[in-house]
Amino acid sequence: MKIEVINEEDTDVFDVLIAGLREHKYEHMGREETQPLSVVARDEDNKLIGGVSGQTIYRNFLIGVVWVDKDTRGTGLGRRLMELAEVEAKKRGCLVAQLDTLSYQAPVFYQKLGFEIVGTVPAFPGSPERYFLLKNYQ
Repeated sequence: MKIEVINEEDTDVFDVLIAGLREHKYEHMGREETQPLSVVARDEDNKLIGGVSGQTIYRNFLIGVVWVDKDTRGTGLGRRLMELAEVEAKKRGCLVAQLDTLSYQAPVFYQKLGFEIVGTVPAFPGSPERYFLLKNYQ
């Protein structure tokens, strides 16, 4: 056996790890692939000013990123994008949505949308508190 430390991105290694993880997942959950799901907003010049992006799988909406341009924050755009993304996730049969955020980002924003904090990683020097949030659609 040879163990090595790799300090750069290696897509070949990553792809083999993901393939092995998928096979293990299929054995326990059945075959289902993730489906991308993004809802974005653009201004009149077609510049991206906000969006929600993630994926759906096994009746879960896994939200990877939510962002609204700083000049557009506070206008309700973030709420609207989240609501539209959740409508699409529900159409796909999702029963829950999950995401994580940092303390300086927007935990209260997500709570106002019905998400509940289900876990945290406390802040430590050099890193803010991290929140894991879940919203049930049932």
